[in-house]
Amino acid sequence: MQLKRPLGAVVVACVILAIAPMRAARDEGVSSKTGLVVCTSAPACDAGAAVLARGGNAVDAAVATAFALAVTHPSAGNIGGGGFMIVRTPEGKTAAFDYREKAPAKSTRTMYLDQDGKIDRSLTAEGYLAPGVPGTVRGLARAHRRFGKLAWKDVVMPAVDLAEQGFVISDALARSLNGQLAGAMGHFQASVEAYGKPGGGTWSGGDRLVLTDLAKTLRSIALDGPDAFYKGWIADAIAEDMKAHGGLITKADLAAYQAKERKPLRGHYRGYEVISVPPPSSGGILLLEALNVLESYGLAAKGRDSAETLHLEIEAMRRAYLDRARYLGDPDFVRVPIAKLTSKKYAKTLVATIEPSRATSSIELGKDIVTVATATEPDETTHFSVVDRDGMAVANTYTLEGGFGPGETNIQGDIGTPPNLIDPGKRMLSSMTPAIVVKDGTVVLITGSPGGRTIPNSVLSVVLGVTTFNMNVREAVDAFRIHHQWLPDRVQIEQDGASDETVQQLRAMGHTVTVQGRQGDANSIVLDSAGVAWGANDRRSPDGKVSVPGEARLTSTAGRH
Repeated sequence: MQLKRPLGAVVVACVILAIAPMRAARDEGVSSKTGLVVCTSAPACDAGAAVLARGGNAVDAAVATAFALAVTHPSAGNIGGGGFMIVRTPEGKTAAFDYREKAPAKSTRTMYLDQDGKIDRSLTAEGYLAPGVPGTVRGLARAHRRFGKLAWKDVVMPAVDLAEQGFVISDALARSLNGQLAGAMGHFQASVEAYGKPGGGTWSGGDRLVLTDLAKTLRSIALDGPDAFYKGWIADAIAEDMKAHGGLITKADLAAYQAKERKPLRGHYRGYEVISVPPPSSGGILLLEALNVLESYGLAAKGRDSAETLHLEIEAMRRAYLDRARYLGDPDFVRVPIAKLTSKKYAKTLVATIEPSRATSSIELGKDIVTVATATEPDETTHFSVVDRDGMAVANTYTLEGGFGPGETNIQGDIGTPPNLIDPGKRMLSSMTPAIVVKDGTVVLITGSPGGRTIPNSVLSVVLGVTTFNMNVREAVDAFRIHHQWLPDRVQIEQDGASDETVQQLRAMGHTVTVQGRQGDANSIVLDSAGVAWGANDRRSPDGKVSVPGEARLTSTAGRH
């Protein structure tokens, strides 16, 4: 449930970015001793790195990057969505910031159903019933208030400059804008006015995109703080637009929204500490549960790409995602057995149900779960990783996403069970999995990914690559990924990933395997024993970058503000 399109000048539109072909790993990433920002849009990465160069810390740079992505990566960067941030200080203090969207006060459990009680996809996918109360601005402000060094204005203004002065768009963004304007975005006049090419025609790589109205919105947030969005003229604009078109979000909903600081989830895997986000994201629990299961096996000796290793990963994923369907939701509304699900003792009971050479039936394993229809979980999400010269680390994943699906489950794989039924003020269940891995008191990995329900498994792949298979950051990010989410009972393997022989071996074990597409965009950082940070942007996305302080410049200098 998320803001899917601009509301006047306020919220950036969703754009589906093209996927670039993955290239073979030939390097170890970009190195730096003064910090790194790794994200999916070069101008936004540069904005964050330039903040580091001006003396900001990793949280300052993360806030600058997030607001800049709202300008330069309109498919997922946002001020109208929500997400999660993990912070670890050089002293070892950790914090998890939950700024997931909330259901408006007027929400009901039947709001997406037609008169026959069936899901109306037009209501969950777009339109004025789709949005949740956005959390991004409050969440970034809360993290900055807790850990930031620079003034709020100085970390938001880089995004203002990018919107006001414009930025040169890539070929991929040009194609995406053209496709969206010819499709879903073209149905909204405000979107056409904001993102259409001045004078008409289609966008081309190298054109400059100026977002004047978005610049006005961001400037108000920079100068007047988050209340400008939640209580000021921006809130008025959102509420008026909602009322005029049958939406549910009111100014009272916006004024009442609060981001939360929650206790991070912490687990241990083969001598590493893994830190991630708690519910209402399922990602941290799924990651830790799968790692606990896999710790029982000597995966390194079996080989990263072997059918035996992939089989065990699939079975761990299957069981973790079943528990997602059974238990997970907003902890302010439902009791989530976090301690049990992330315990080594529980993992041993799961290991006992896994056969070493035969696939488990998902339907048999989860026969206690109701099986009826529900909505899908879109993936208009992006992740970025940041580290500063002192070792402060930030992993941030945030999203522009589709509807909050009614709480039902089916064998086609759209899992949304009773803990995630719509209730006023409830935060919708997420799969976002920003993660930080520590060894001997020092950060060794910062990672995360977009990709809807594939996210925890993409992150699992990178974590295993670094901690188990001795990969450098570039190798771990480039390595092929797999996905299984309990239902549908199907394994998805990235195109050009596993060998034909391995795929056949998995099928012989009873797995239904599809080989297609690309999975995730895991922009990651690894720190070596000498304290050097190595960054790798995910080559699955065409416009990513690793930005180094001193080599990146803001669109303009801070002195002009």
